[in-house]
Amino acid sequence: MFSLKNKTAVVTGAGSGIGKAVALLLAQQGATVHAFDVNDTAANAVVQEITAAGGSGVAHVNDVTKQQDIVDTFNTIGSLDILVNCAGISHIGKVETTTEADFDRLFQVNVKGMYNCLFAAVPLMKQNGGGVILNMSSIAALVGLPDRFAYSMTKGAVLAMTLSVAKDYIADNIRCNCISPARVHTPFVDGFLAKNYPGKEAEMFEKLSKTQPIGRMAKPEEIAGLILYLCSDEASFITGCDYPIDGGFVKLNN
Repeated sequence: MFSLKNKTAVVTGAGSGIGKAVALLLAQQGATVHAFDVNDTAANAVVQEITAAGGSGVAHVNDVTKQQDIVDTFNTIGSLDILVNCAGISHIGKVETTTEADFDRLFQVNVKGMYNCLFAAVPLMKQNGGGVILNMSSIAALVGLPDRFAYSMTKGAVLAMTLSVAKDYIADNIRCNCISPARVHTPFVDGFLAKNYPGKEAEMFEKLSKTQPIGRMAKPEEIAGLILYLCSDEASFITGCDYPIDGGFVKLNN
C-alpha cells in the first residue's frame, strides 16, 4: 500500500519542516521528488538525504511568487503526478497591527505562490491523464485564532482554491484536497520562540503545546503521513476535502 513507484512529485517549501518531511517520505515510497525551496542550501541538503537513502530527487531553487520562473521549472520537469504545496510564511498581528507590506507579503507567498504552482501544474496533469494536488491550509481557516489576521486570510483562500480546483478538474482525473494542521514542531516554531520569548522558550513551548487537547504539537512526520495517504492511489475516491490534523483543536477545544 501507498506505493508511489514511477510517480513524479513536486514538493514546495521542501527545504525544512513539513515540506522536508513530505519530500523524504514521498521519495521513500518510490516517487521521484522535485524539491522546491527558496533556500539553495536547504533544497540541496534534502535531495542529498533522499539520494543517500536510495531515493530519487532533484533540487530546484525557486521563489513561488515568480510565476514565469515557476512555469518554466514545471515545464522542464514535464510529466507530473503529484503536487504538494507546502511553501508558506506566517505572521502575527491583528488587522490594526498588520501593515500593508505585511499583508502583501503574506498574500504573495501563501496565496499567489500557491496559485502560481497550480497554474503551472494543472496543464501538465491534464496532459498526463490526471494527478493529485495537496494544498497546505491550517486550522486558521476553520476557527478564529488571536493575532493571526493576515495568516488566517491566506489559509482561508487556500481552502477556497482547493475546492475550486477540485470542482473544475474532476473530469480531468485531477484530485485536489487540503489539510489543516494545528501547531507542528518545526524549526520555525523554535525560531519564533527564541525571537519573541528569549529566556522563556521552554515555558512558552509547553504553553503552546497544551493548546492542542492531545497535549502536544504534531511532528512533521505525522503530517507527512496523512499527505502520503491523500496523494496515493488508496485515496482515489477523495477529492474536494479538507482534513484537520490538529490533536483535537477544532472539535475538542471547549
